[in-house]
Amino acid sequence: MAEYNYEDLGFFNSSNDSSQGHQDFMQFSKFFLPCMYVVVFTCGLVGNSLVLVIYVFYQKLKSLTDVFLMNLPLADLVFVCTLPFWAYAGIHEWVFGSVMCKALLGIYTLNFYTSMLILTCITVDRFVAVVRATKAYNQQAKRMAWGKAICSSIWVVSLLVSLPQIIYGNVLYHDRPFCGYHEAISSMVLAIQMTLGFFLPLLAMVICYSVIIKTLLQARGFRKHKSLKIIFLVVAVFLLTQTPFNLVKLIRSTSWEYHTMTSFHYAIAVTEAIAYLRACLNPVLYAFVGLKFRKNFWKLMKDAGCLPYLGVSGQHTCSEDTSRSASASHNVEATSMFHL
Repeated sequence: MAEYNYEDLGFFNSSNDSSQGHQDFMQFSKFFLPCMYVVVFTCGLVGNSLVLVIYVFYQKLKSLTDVFLMNLPLADLVFVCTLPFWAYAGIHEWVFGSVMCKALLGIYTLNFYTSMLILTCITVDRFVAVVRATKAYNQQAKRMAWGKAICSSIWVVSLLVSLPQIIYGNVLYHDRPFCGYHEAISSMVLAIQMTLGFFLPLLAMVICYSVIIKTLLQARGFRKHKSLKIIFLVVAVFLLTQTPFNLVKLIRSTSWEYHTMTSFHYAIAVTEAIAYLRACLNPVLYAFVGLKFRKNFWKLMKDAGCLPYLGVSGQHTCSEDTSRSASASHNVEATSMFHL
């Protein structure tokens, strides 16, 4: 619903689709997508809020990875906060006005592409930290300064990419009012958005993680196999959540015969919901796997008074993580993916 307007008049103007098929799909999208939005909003709000709280109050920004991991949950958090509006509009109708429509379309698009570009930067940063560990350590202060400049640039670029949605976004009418934008957005704009939102992160992952895997296979260390598993998990999650939706978008923009098929729009709705799951999975994949982050997480749980209810000893947990962190520090930097 946030990415596509399923009530568009052009969706079902073909003889290939019956009126009953149209009605069945509208009933499906009316309940399926809002439910998925609520799930993504709830899980993403909890996970990304925890990451932000830990980075603000417990974990100092000592590395370039920390800078990126500070911006990633911020982008994901703002992204998921737009979903309740789309969920309500999907069940009922758009009641928030034209200005709110433009703002939410802009915020949604801005943070979606900010998040994807930050994932690209995290991938490149891991490549430098593992493959060129010594150089990265010696130039840590310089890399930190560059990292902050890169993050600022990412937000600016994402805002520029979001301008078409802001400019063309408005309240449209078909049976009921809904927020969307006319098909005036050019193919070039859509190509740029797909490049930033999928092809660039995918290319970075393929190239950087291939070299990282080669480096880890040549290294010695007890965490090598764990690091390889995490790499495969990160790539697999990205491919499984992002590839189907972007493939459907690519087909939609090039093959008009699919554009008018009801079954194709079922595919759009389902793959769109799957793509948004990344906002829930990012905190797990890019933050909670770090030893230092988990240690600070248990500190937060202890300070919040949650550990007794969870049946966990805060002192034992922290000392265990500290011991594991100390053991890991004796290995060369190239054998570990996550120096958080």
